[in-house]
Amino acid sequence: MLKATYTALNLRFKFPAGTSRGVLLEKPSAFLLLEENGFVGIGECSTIPNLSIDPTDSYNQRLDKLCVELNAGMDPNDIDLTAYPSIAFGLETALLDLNAKGTKQLFDSPFSHGKVGIPINGLVWMGERAFMEKQINEKIEAGYHCIKLKVGAIDFETELEILANIRKQFSPADIEMRLDANGAFSPSDALEKLQKLSAFHIHSIEQPIKQKQFEMMSILCEKSPIPIVLDEELIDVSSPEKELILKQINPQYIILKPSLLGGFKASEEWIALAKKHRIGWWVTSALEANIGLNAIAQWTATLDSAMPQGLGTGQLYHNNIPSPLVIENAQLFYRPELSWDLKTILP
Repeated sequence: MLKATYTALNLRFKFPAGTSRGVLLEKPSAFLLLEENGFVGIGECSTIPNLSIDPTDSYNQRLDKLCVELNAGMDPNDIDLTAYPSIAFGLETALLDLNAKGTKQLFDSPFSHGKVGIPINGLVWMGERAFMEKQINEKIEAGYHCIKLKVGAIDFETELEILANIRKQFSPADIEMRLDANGAFSPSDALEKLQKLSAFHIHSIEQPIKQKQFEMMSILCEKSPIPIVLDEELIDVSSPEKELILKQINPQYIILKPSLLGGFKASEEWIALAKKHRIGWWVTSALEANIGLNAIAQWTATLDSAMPQGLGTGQLYHNNIPSPLVIENAQLFYRPELSWDLKTILP
């Protein structure tokens, strides 16, 4: 008999995590626990304030209802979590973990056996210039050849100066630079800003303008000197709409964040369509704790992508869940010989 419960944990950032939507100091998370035959499967339900579509005012009530439904014997496939993609992701991964007898070995691959790592980008958060440059230096010293910088929250000229300083020291062959604007540019000046940014040989830029501006985004993808990546544009999109959006906008890349998209199956729909239309893609975590990050990393390892992925977020929190995930030489590894410490989320 399946028994479903959940526990909450407020994740505390080690530093003010700046984005164009504001500064994050903490992040609420919930962990779905599925117990059966003495084993416990755990899935993380992780949202990002002002980005996730999950209704915050009814979030815990939906988790309560989900547990009631599962405890009554309802088939998980019959439970509608369309409005709560992060809970859908948590349920999907908890079931995978339960099937793996609670071992956290969700997908069988050389990565999950500790034999290979996943190349990742180094994430640089917005903030004062000195803070951003300190992060950049730390990432480069740690061996990263691909760094991702959040842009759009501080003075644009200062951001140009920071990028210029990187390029004075490192060529595009040495350091690949990805940018993430989180929709910070206005449609009226986006192309001009993209042209200025292109002087620094940028690999790509995520979501230069806010989502749902399909015609303008299509024009930017056609005219931008920097390849454009859709991120927020993929959130809250039904299956029939997915191909229409890709055909209309025709981006160079898309980014998959399973917590925001409703899980792995929903993300795999996007990947199949991207391949069909010759659009590049990679995977990024959505600030999950190590439970969610582990699930995403193990899934990503099965997708056969050689690009650096956005999976370096496990060191963000003071109170993350100790796990076998480690970063070495700008790669994420799963070390099976290390242990999980689940005391903060298990009853």
